[in-house]
Amino acid sequence: MTVLLDTPSRLAAPTNNGGRKAVIAGTIGHILEWYDFAVYGYVAIHIAANFFPSEDKTASLLASLAAFGVGFAARPIGGILFGRIGDKRGRRAVLLTTLLLMAVSTLMIGLLPTYETIGVAAPLLLVLARLLQGFSAGGETTTAAAFIVEWAPNGRRGLYGSFQQMGSGAGLLLGSLTVAAITTALPADAMSQWGWRIPFLIGGMLAPIAFVIRRAADETPKFTTLSEANAVTANEQDSGKTMGRVLQAFLFSLFWSVGFYFFLSYMPTYAIRELKLAGTTVFWLSSAASLIYIAAIPLSGAASDAIGRKTTLLISCGIFALASVPAFIFLNKHPTPMNYFIIITLVGILFSMYTGPAAATLSEIFPTRSRSSGMAIGYNLSTVVFGGFTPFISTWLIAAFATPLAPIYYVVACAVVGGLFIVTLEETARKPLR
Repeated sequence: MTVLLDTPSRLAAPTNNGGRKAVIAGTIGHILEWYDFAVYGYVAIHIAANFFPSEDKTASLLASLAAFGVGFAARPIGGILFGRIGDKRGRRAVLLTTLLLMAVSTLMIGLLPTYETIGVAAPLLLVLARLLQGFSAGGETTTAAAFIVEWAPNGRRGLYGSFQQMGSGAGLLLGSLTVAAITTALPADAMSQWGWRIPFLIGGMLAPIAFVIRRAADETPKFTTLSEANAVTANEQDSGKTMGRVLQAFLFSLFWSVGFYFFLSYMPTYAIRELKLAGTTVFWLSSAASLIYIAAIPLSGAASDAIGRKTTLLISCGIFALASVPAFIFLNKHPTPMNYFIIITLVGILFSMYTGPAAATLSEIFPTRSRSSGMAIGYNLSTVVFGGFTPFISTWLIAAFATPLAPIYYVVACAVVGGLFIVTLEETARKPLR
């Protein structure tokens, strides 16, 4: 793995089109990372049947979703390690390494024998693969954000950073489309027996393309300048400020991570189990809604450059907190495919107002010398504590309170907490990146 970690002296000098190359490299790799990571959520029902067989289908699904969530337990460890490497050796080095790790662990899931073949070793190996995916994702998300934002010109960081979040959404969309196509093409029995493996195998085989594109990108000018000045490993004078910024990143990421995993990963499972909609229909509608969500992200990022990060973020949190519960009450009373599509599309547009400025906002909390590690620790801790177990928590809440509305109250509570925190943030849209 260390062979990939180029030292600053070996990095190519930035070019005039470096910003464009950085956006492409950061985004395309991020698409593949999140395709790999999220496909699991789309086929969780099939994984439950093959790796966690049980007469109680809810218990089986909970076990499968717990395996999904356990991948997040490795994210803070990956975040700490890769964040440190990113601040010491460069953002580009991390992005190359995390991509290869994700590819290996994704292929591993696609090739694993089932419980019927090797018994208890099957779920144990599945959990190991999820831990490797989480370890990789811990360094990927925030490093890709820092990489793109550090290449952005002043006054356009919201727009540039939004492409990282487009990559997340596009990865989920690609996963949803892939699963939808396979579900449509295969009989139900074939999908459950072996068809669920195909999306994982596709993701692993696409990794070399993304790797080549990323390797062609240059290191960020911000990091290169610090490196040449021998200031990369310098400590901040006030370590309390660093810890305070990590706490800010943790709180900022709360609604971001919970909302992301509920609406963009768990909702297909929710629609199939709770709304009793056909799986094929759900995946195609979710894919269409995801496409609209992705298109809205750069508009929100650009809006945050124009009217400020805080205004854009507060609009998202406020309207979401007020409108989500009535929307889900309506959806559960009238669970038609069209109503499902309308609701998740509107929620996606609203949520894009948070995710669009998110990468820039998070990057602007930290100075360059501690940006990669500070973002990784704060964001990943928030994700593992709240976001990663959102599908599990949602399924448990429904069972515990005997109502399909229970999860939405959890997400709304996170939106309220997020909005209250954002009020305290400094507005950074028009300030130069430190």
